[in-house]
Amino acid sequence: MIDGMRALELGSKGEMRERLNGLVLAGLKQATAGLVDDYEDEPFEAVGERLVLVDDDTRRVGVVEVTSTQSTTFGDVPWSFAAAENEGDTTIEEWRAGHRRFWLTEGVEVTDATPVFLVYFRLTEAV
Repeated sequence: MIDGMRALELGSKGEMRERLNGLVLAGLKQATAGLVDDYEDEPFEAVGERLVLVDDDTRRVGVVEVTSTQSTTFGDVPWSFAAAENEGDTTIEEWRAGHRRFWLTEGVEVTDATPVFLVYFRLTEAV
């Protein structure tokens, strides 16, 4: 917890997190996806909840407010969500391939049936 808010750590540490945080701070990235299994010890984000966007050293770089959430399967993630993530993908297939690669580097093989939790947000503060 930072200032009474949960932290939002995007991607993996290093270049990826720096790039994703930059997209959020520029107002371009407005969504993120997580594997439901990663939530075993904490609740899902809730609409209206504020999250502290942090860098690799858990320093506050911004604050976002959750505007919408959705529980679904990886295969049912809509293009509208991928577009809101705004990470440079041009098709839902490209988005799925990139996310499968990312989660595989984290040791998780993702299938179309894998449960995911989608979080939409808006930037409320940049530090």
